[in-house]
Amino acid sequence: MNAWLRAQFHCEQHNQGYVLITIVALKGSSPRGVGSKMLVTLGAQFDTIGGGHLEYKAVAEAKQRLQQGGTTGLLDYALGANLGQCCGGKVSLMYEVFSQTKMPVVVFGAGHVGRALVPLLAQLPVQVTWVDGRYDMLPKQLPEGVAAVHEEHPQDHIVDCAPGTCYLIMTHHHGVDLALTEAVLKRGDAAYLGVIGSVTKGRKFNQRLAAKSYTPSQIEALNCPMGKPGIAGKQPMEVAIAIAAQVMHLYQTMAEVTPTVSPVARTHLETLDYV
Repeated sequence: MNAWLRAQFHCEQHNQGYVLITIVALKGSSPRGVGSKMLVTLGAQFDTIGGGHLEYKAVAEAKQRLQQGGTTGLLDYALGANLGQCCGGKVSLMYEVFSQTKMPVVVFGAGHVGRALVPLLAQLPVQVTWVDGRYDMLPKQLPEGVAAVHEEHPQDHIVDCAPGTCYLIMTHHHGVDLALTEAVLKRGDAAYLGVIGSVTKGRKFNQRLAAKSYTPSQIEALNCPMGKPGIAGKQPMEVAIAIAAQVMHLYQTMAEVTPTVSPVARTHLETLDYV
């Protein structure tokens, strides 16, 4: 089995985004022929399309598309001096972007609502990570597919989260909730930021964020209270259902507006002359 194919299987099994690069057309000489592939993740690359400066530029392009949520597309490269090639010609590379297949959701807090919520989320097509600073609070038996993380300072985990993560904050302390909120806002790439609490708590958080010079647009990203409007109740399961419904609405909305292949790339695929 090719290295890129093994890597693809691993990425699919672990919900890891990747870009598959394929030589789809070639004029002139190249170390690898049409159909050669390599796979690129944010932290590694597998197989080769021939090495050299062309591959270096291709890997950089793939990582940029992955980081910025780019779509599948085709790029042409002249095999000239700027790529360290002296034979001339042209190579066409197809970049197929496979983002995380499941929206990442991080739940901070393993209290009553967290324990009611996580099993619900585990049944949805999302990737759940459950974080708490108290080691004894995280259950030893977890729902299938849920990753538990003990982090003494939960906000330290946010740096490891993927772009487009849904953050659900419900810790045992308002100070921790606020620190987590600030860490998410500083990243600026959340799909959703929700904090458990009352309207009064939300108002106080907004005031504190404004006092720390967060912009109105940043503050508007905070949802406190969180949960799908119209689902009432204060019991842990009732609150959990409202939050799970909000997450469900979020990933359904994202799926409707996120294209997998750009119109330009689709046109290239339909008209490409393989040589």
